[in-house]
Amino acid sequence: MAELFVSMFFLVLVFAVIFLLMGLRIVSEYERLVVFRLGRYVGERGPGIVYIIPFLERAVPIDTRVITIEVPTQETLTRDNIPIKVNAVVYYRIINPGRAVVMVMNPHHATFQLAQTTLRSVVGQSDLDELLAHREAVNSRLREIIDEGTEPWGVKVSTVEIRDIELPAGMQRAIAAQAEAERERRAKIILADGEFQAANRLVDAARLISQDPNAIILRYLQTLREIASERSTVIVFPINLEAAFQGILGSMRPAPSPPSAPAEGEPPIRPE
Repeated sequence: MAELFVSMFFLVLVFAVIFLLMGLRIVSEYERLVVFRLGRYVGERGPGIVYIIPFLERAVPIDTRVITIEVPTQETLTRDNIPIKVNAVVYYRIINPGRAVVMVMNPHHATFQLAQTTLRSVVGQSDLDELLAHREAVNSRLREIIDEGTEPWGVKVSTVEIRDIELPAGMQRAIAAQAEAERERRAKIILADGEFQAANRLVDAARLISQDPNAIILRYLQTLREIASERSTVIVFPINLEAAFQGILGSMRPAPSPPSAPAEGEPPIRPE
């Protein structure tokens, strides 16, 4: 009788140990366990060592790390009726594991479908120029719309990026021609502005030279010096250089001071 009692005691002890070990779970730092007791949501557990009552409680593991999904290429029309192909990348994470399990069957699939339909909708409401020149604004609008739709599921969308925009061949040629015309327009404006500034400088130089007749002679000599740098150049002087030099030297001499008046009582000074 005692042996039977001891055997039953050890058997119960073994079952108790097995029962306890069946409920032990090790939860990683990036995971949470959504626990249901008899079908009723009772909370979240983890990270670390977590105990789940066997046969009474059920745990659903949820990964809380950032997840990346790639929205496949969507073919749609822009607001200005241009057919394009566009794809995107969505970065999101589950911030409320309980709602992600209770409110939606598959939060990842639901987020993917919402991102796909939202991408087509936002692209259809935007012009081609807006998609090409203001892509950051379009990305921000996509993120706000998708995040608003996934908020009841406990999913937080952090970033949405449009990756590629594929245009028809004819539209690519039109955009290239437009860009080339824009570059030519800028080049002509810069050239005209340079000519305008040069003309103003020439007018100022002519006005300065006109104030002194001898300045044109100096400018003429400077031009001759530049021409004489070529060995095969023959220079003909069409002006009287001697008279020009005399005029220049005369203008550079200081004017004679007038004779001072004699003092009172002194005889005037007569030239000899």
